[in-house]
Amino acid sequence: MIGARSLDAILFLALPLVVLYAMAADQPFTITLATKVAIFALAGTGLNIALGLGGLVSLGHAIFFGIGGYAMGILASHAQSYTPLLESPFLIEGTKSMPLIWLTAMSAGALAALLIGALSLRTSGVYFIMITLAFGQMFYYFAISWPAYGGEDGLPIYLRNSFPGLDTLDPAQFFALAFALLALALLFAARLAHAPFGLALSAARQSESRAIAAGLSPYRLRLAAFTLSGAITALAGALYADLNRFVSPAMLSWQTSGEIMIFVILGGVGRLFGPLAGAALYILMEQSLGQFTEFWQIPLGLVLLAVVLFARGGLIGLLARSEREGENG
Repeated sequence: MIGARSLDAILFLALPLVVLYAMAADQPFTITLATKVAIFALAGTGLNIALGLGGLVSLGHAIFFGIGGYAMGILASHAQSYTPLLESPFLIEGTKSMPLIWLTAMSAGALAALLIGALSLRTSGVYFIMITLAFGQMFYYFAISWPAYGGEDGLPIYLRNSFPGLDTLDPAQFFALAFALLALALLFAARLAHAPFGLALSAARQSESRAIAAGLSPYRLRLAAFTLSGAITALAGALYADLNRFVSPAMLSWQTSGEIMIFVILGGVGRLFGPLAGAALYILMEQSLGQFTEFWQIPLGLVLLAVVLFARGGLIGLLARSEREGENG
């Protein structure tokens, strides 16, 4: 029988195996879809730290996704137009280097999450959900009214950014970059969950009063988790903008926040590989059902409803439970 670890390994290795098949069959579009899955799974992994470990239901994570995208777009646009980003008091130029862009995106995402979380985490429950949604709409409308970087038309980037030693225009090599970052994020999330910080955060989620009695500060724990979550989600946004060579205010919309949450719920909240499974199922349904109807979200909604009502552990939890029942039977 397949154990839990073997199941996780199969889920993790399925994506690169699909890419290898697509390379052999000369199907670059399939590789692009697999890259999209990896990037969405990375964004879901970021949210899963806040939602799965901290119990923070955020409808504003598109803020960090969009900040990462705009960090890439702004730096790359200044590099391709040979205009400095800032001339005084220090000369700051744009860049096409992916590592520098990722560092900038994660720093900007972490800073935004720290500031937004410092205010939002003073509330809880539905108030926290609504204040994160409100922040998201503020950033969305700011991007629309920002003509210097495209406004509502968005900001195109002519060439994909560079990474030392790789041809990032090659779909397979760009997938390898996205998948490697996803693997690092999953490793970080796994270590975090079993570290003292992760255990304390889970304790605060389960019983805030008991955590306080034990000398813990739920507010600080949640703020740190929210900040880490924002940084990882911003990294995913930078990758997504690089994949499309385009960034737009849509990356900051509440629909994007909802999609990222759908990845986590479909795969399993708090499950390490839940975002990966959820993102893969989402893209699979979008591509397969979208060929027959433009209303493919209706079947997706039914699947999401079934998961919420009958499979609280998501796809990962359902597979694990089926495996346990098979062993007992």
